[in-house]
Amino acid sequence: MRSTNFKPGQILLFGIFAPQSNKGMNSNVRDGLNFASKLTPRRVYNGLKVLSSYVESKVTRRVVQRGLPLSLSFEPTTSCNLRCPECPSGLRSFTRPTGMLEEDLFQRTMDELSDTLLYLIFYFQGEPYLHPKFLDMVQYASKKRIYTATSTNAHYLTDANARKTVESGLDRLIISIDGTTQETYQQYRVGGKLHKVLEGTRHILKWKKELKSKTPHVIFQFLVVKPNEHQIADIKRLAAEMGVDEVGLKTAQIYDYAHGSDLIPTIDRYARYAAQPDGTYTIKNKLLDHCWKMWHSCVITWDGLVVPCCFDKDADHRLGDLKNQSFTELWHSAPYQQFRQTLMRSRSEIEMCKNCTEGTTVWG
Repeated sequence: MRSTNFKPGQILLFGIFAPQSNKGMNSNVRDGLNFASKLTPRRVYNGLKVLSSYVESKVTRRVVQRGLPLSLSFEPTTSCNLRCPECPSGLRSFTRPTGMLEEDLFQRTMDELSDTLLYLIFYFQGEPYLHPKFLDMVQYASKKRIYTATSTNAHYLTDANARKTVESGLDRLIISIDGTTQETYQQYRVGGKLHKVLEGTRHILKWKKELKSKTPHVIFQFLVVKPNEHQIADIKRLAAEMGVDEVGLKTAQIYDYAHGSDLIPTIDRYARYAAQPDGTYTIKNKLLDHCWKMWHSCVITWDGLVVPCCFDKDADHRLGDLKNQSFTELWHSAPYQQFRQTLMRSRSEIEMCKNCTEGTTVWG
């Protein structure tokens, strides 16, 4: 239930955005310049190829795919220490196995894609810091000048891990904090301890200062649900007091939303679902027959399966296996092209798309 998408306000590059800063333009500009420093002629050329093929596909209604993804999500693990509702990791509801990403598989994929890849997300499901080699993989990607990001519940940001995080070169750290008091926080982050989140955040900010590092760019992500919506102003105040760079207010995905949920906020701006006269709820998003994500990004599970996007949490739409084929071969394969064509013909045929909302984080 975390967001790793860039948003308007900092850099607009082929549909990848960065959000407005909670501390003003200084932090925002620093992050933007850092992101821009990752651009190379090959990455820009690849981005132009991907963008032009997407536009051509929308116009002709015939799938064309040139280039390789600009953005990639790698899943370090499906394991998690918390039991959050509406999260397959928290609910232990996966049909796919739980495991840890093999470092060799990760490095092989990075070696193949590093010339064209711009943005790498170390997260899909699970808690990344449970992987013993997580920060080693971050460092491997950072050395290839790829913008790296992750999302964490911050319970494992010990002083030692915080220092190694800063030293790894991680560019963006999203910390999930869904309440400013333990009573409110634990209503969604079941089994979590707010003091651990705050302690871990302080460790990161301390080591950034001591090591004179501009990274990682630290974001408090606040998943707005009915039990915590009264603390929106409080989380902004807390972030400012601690020196956190940004606050992201994220809308919640509810799986069984048709008849309402105790998690759907009363503040309409932060709800993905709209109440109907008969008491039922519908998703606000219009299901248009195209999706930019299918052209510029994808997700790789811990065991090497490639799935189209982060909404395929149980890896139902398996478009290839990196244990058996190269990424380039898989990206341009017949199954992937057929999936894109199905989406452009009738996106409503794809079950996971029915609960999809693009632009699910309200920054500031």
